[in-house]
Amino acid sequence: MDKPNTTQEADQEEVVRRALEEYYLAGKPPWDTGVTPPELVALIEGRDALPPGRALELGCGTGTNAVYLARHGWEVVAVDFIDLAIEQAREKADAAGVAVRLLHGDATRLDDLDAPGPYDLFFDLSCYCGIPPHRRDAYAEGLTRRAAPGARLLMFGYGAGTLDDTFSGVTADELRSRFAGWELADVTPGTNPFPTFWFTLRAGGARVP
Repeated sequence: MDKPNTTQEADQEEVVRRALEEYYLAGKPPWDTGVTPPELVALIEGRDALPPGRALELGCGTGTNAVYLARHGWEVVAVDFIDLAIEQAREKADAAGVAVRLLHGDATRLDDLDAPGPYDLFFDLSCYCGIPPHRRDAYAEGLTRRAAPGARLLMFGYGAGTLDDTFSGVTADELRSRFAGWELADVTPGTNPFPTFWFTLRAGGARVP
């Protein structure tokens, strides 16, 4: 596993880890509402719905959306950084009677996990926007290596400067820069009282080896 290059990078990773753990220990992760967002529902069930295929969820939390995808015929792999979240996701999948392969690990270090792809759909509900900047290229590269031709990435993120730290948030320009070979097909503002966005990206026609 690659290591942070500087003390600042290591500190940023630790800040993220502690914050996520504290949210789950308190039982109140704000992104984990227990309700599948309508943007994902539209992609799976709407007029131009994707045909079921293989999906990878980054930062799956307690498994609400992974279970939803599995119920709609998708073969689902779901990753989360926090072991408590994965435990709760496993309980939710078992209760729903669906098969979801749940992996405890880092979404920016997919090569360390059993998630080789290819995937037709990637789903990210406020995972990428909380990743320290020095790990974001690795996230994008990991998805690109696992993307089937024409794969879709549906990502929800909050805007830069929303949180009281130096690195959280995401912009359309950043995604265009980091996701080489992908098209940023749509940016739709969220309905939150602070800046949030739904981003839709499409992978190019050839997988990167």
